Amino acid sequence: MSALIAIVGRPNVGKSALFNRIVGRRIAIVHDQPGVTRDRISAEAEWRGRPFTLVDTGGIGLLRREKSDDVIVKAALEQVELAIEAANVILLVVNVQEGVVPLDREVAQRLRKSGKPVLIAANKVDTERVEIDADEFARLGFEKIFPVSAIHGLGVEELINAAVALLPTTRDACRVASDENRASGEAAATTPPVTRHPSPLKLAIVGRPNVGKSSIINALTSSARVIVTDVPGTTRDSVDVPFEVETDGVREKYILIDTAGMRKTRRVNDSIEFFSVKRAEDSIERCDIVILVLDAESGILEQDKKVADQIIEARKACIVVVNKWDLFDEATREAREAEIGRRQKKTVRGAADIMTTLSEFGAWVQEKLFFLDYAPVIFTSAKSGFHLDRLLEAVRYVAAQLQRKIPTSILNRTLHDAVERRQPVSDMGHRLKFFYATQVREAPPTFLLFVNRDELFSATYKKYLADSLRRAFGYEGCPIVLVPKPRPKTIEPKRRNRIGNRRERIS
Repeated sequence: MSALIAIVGRPNVGKSALFNRIVGRRIAIVHDQPGVTRDRISAEAEWRGRPFTLVDTGGIGLLRREKSDDVIVKAALEQVELAIEAANVILLVVNVQEGVVPLDREVAQRLRKSGKPVLIAANKVDTERVEIDADEFARLGFEKIFPVSAIHGLGVEELINAAVALLPTTRDACRVASDENRASGEAAATTPPVTRHPSPLKLAIVGRPNVGKSSIINALTSSARVIVTDVPGTTRDSVDVPFEVETDGVREKYILIDTAGMRKTRRVNDSIEFFSVKRAEDSIERCDIVILVLDAESGILEQDKKVADQIIEARKACIVVVNKWDLFDEATREAREAEIGRRQKKTVRGAADIMTTLSEFGAWVQEKLFFLDYAPVIFTSAKSGFHLDRLLEAVRYVAAQLQRKIPTSILNRTLHDAVERRQPVSDMGHRLKFFYATQVREAPPTFLLFVNRDELFSATYKKYLADSLRRAFGYEGCPIVLVPKPRPKTIEPKRRNRIGNRRERIS
């Protein structure tokens, strides 16, 4: 595991801006409103050839109108404490324009108790006069103070040079790992597990608010990695959570991307929520597989379909997860008992009105999300851990399907048979003809089809051919992309031949 640098401080001192500046891209949401960051946001970074993990945290201390017993406030503080405990080096961010305030002293006191190396980043230095004021923060009890401007990048290089110099070396990390192995009684010559995919597979967990996205991540990682409450909109940033699983000597690396709940556009109330939803949409674009989370209790709503539409437009592999199945199962059991009572009284209700089995509910989900029918449906309960192992099995299977390469000869034979079974409909006296096909990409599986006229390739017939390929080759969880390309016309060469024949006859 790489060394870790944690950024901490009171609210609204520029922690997220410094985080974005160091990693070199906008990951954390930056806003003038205090308390925007709640979860731990981490990113892999590198400074002059030295890799490390950088963690952004929520502000330590209460904001105006917040209560100490607020569930979100408590959870955010727990996330900060976990980051401090795991960190090798801590960057304490303060606002040089406001000077030392009581809350800075409180944060500094907490950090001194940790015993970790602490560097003060005196942020928002815009003038030389303000830079001189940075010396005031020596009162916090830490020697090294670095005047910086996270927005403009001033002084950040000196700060990171000092932080990286305090990180444990690779040799130290190996010695610690060796000591841990010896303490646990493991043999030094133990064969290391094989890594299935060296670069982590990115899984975006998306859905509308309060369907249990963060709960699923915490259940998979067996930790309180992201904040979970019953309050919709708790998650604001898209949080990348590294995750590893070892099965039968094979190590699998993942990055679980927790996203904000995707609301209807008219219900987005402020700029923070707007950027939260935008980050969730961006997470769909950059991930390898999307996990669409539904709520078993409330069923499929219009917003669920709109999120599914975004997955289709992005041409992403997908797994549908129906969460909170334990609550639904209990409710349906009661409904089934009531139904039996009604039938005994000969007030028969349609059997399709009550879905009491996984297969019934799964068929209903695929019927409602018919345009996402290629996605497998997994039923889970993040609370009890029900079927979380099956979710990981589905991820492995879909990831393997994404890498399938179909031999050109078999592909053309399969398409030829599909066309023979169902000929395309003619249009204005013209019929679509297929000449040749080849696979040009694996993720998503993309096939180039050479045809006589691409405008004759209707959406209906495209769906038919995609379904034929899916029946033949699987591709469960993967969208199939068919790209028609008209073959160049051959009329011109024939005309040249006629002219050549005439010249021969004339001569």
